[in-house]
Amino acid sequence: MTVTLADVAARARVSPATVSRVLNGNYPVAAATRERVLRAVDELDYVLNGPASSLAAATSDLVGILVNDIADPFFGIMAGAAQTEIGGQEGTGRAGGEKLAIVCNTGGSPERELTYLTLLQRQRAAAVILTGGALEDPRHTAAMTSKLARLADAGTRVVLCGRPPLADSDAIVAALAFDNRGGGRRLTEHLLALGHRKIGYVAGPVERTTTRHRLEGHWAAMAAARPAGGWPAGGTSEERERLTVHGPYTRRSGYEATLELLRRAPDLTAVVAANDTVALGACAAVREQGLRIPQDVSVAGFDDLPFAVDAVPALTTVRLPLYEAGARAGRLAMGTEAPPPGGMATIAAELMARASTAPPRAAD
Repeated sequence: MTVTLADVAARARVSPATVSRVLNGNYPVAAATRERVLRAVDELDYVLNGPASSLAAATSDLVGILVNDIADPFFGIMAGAAQTEIGGQEGTGRAGGEKLAIVCNTGGSPERELTYLTLLQRQRAAAVILTGGALEDPRHTAAMTSKLARLADAGTRVVLCGRPPLADSDAIVAALAFDNRGGGRRLTEHLLALGHRKIGYVAGPVERTTTRHRLEGHWAAMAAARPAGGWPAGGTSEERERLTVHGPYTRRSGYEATLELLRRAPDLTAVVAANDTVALGACAAVREQGLRIPQDVSVAGFDDLPFAVDAVPALTTVRLPLYEAGARAGRLAMGTEAPPPGGMATIAAELMARASTAPPRAAD
């Protein structure tokens, strides 16, 4: 026999309206009353009719988390942390305030990103979290702005995590952006302080905001050091192009791009990689050429993924607090944390200097 909302109300000695308020979380209810209702839900094994509830309510119990690649720890860590907050911390299994988090893997495709947002809109998603850098394409940006505005108008909470805010941010509850420029600058300043002047850069996809921001930090450090050192590297557009190779955020890209950099500039003493996964490929390419890390070529990454400290030698990188950012995005999506002032926050990046970088041999 199917348990009804009226059965729960009778067991809890409250009205059906009170049970509905507790389960939908859309009206304040006294703590003792809420506990009594949830206990009745547990005892009767009552399951809320999600589709029917979503028709009556502005939104459903669904939260979408969009990632480029769930197999990439950068996205997996953020998505996992957000899902923990969305699913509820108490672990009671009660259908009171928890939401169902769905991870949507876009594969970096702008079309799939828009498709998933459309599907989430049809499902009346309670919230949407978009992770990682944005595509720098005016048409896609306009389409995203329009799509997110429609979601917000329908009551969906939109949160950006690790992604810069849109120019028209009225639809966004909060944008949590990583300080990629600052991190990129501090990483290159570390290499410059060690004495490196010929530094190659394995960059990410040219059309991504994360790629541009990290490169801008790198070039800013190179440009600032140039007058004092009297050396040209990084000072001209030709030199920048020669010492920079773009590619996907993959190990293979790091390997192939580093071989190309060493071909272009055999006297390189350091390689900066777009992220830690790319850095692993760069390390493999350096060793294949019979060079030692860091004695002959220093290698650095970005993100401080879990394997970075276990690489041999341990990888110098920039730490982004991925878990903390993802958890915060989850709380913002659930409405359990107040948005930052102005709806925007920049999350600091921390240099992690380890054994994969050292002074070049000429500076010994």
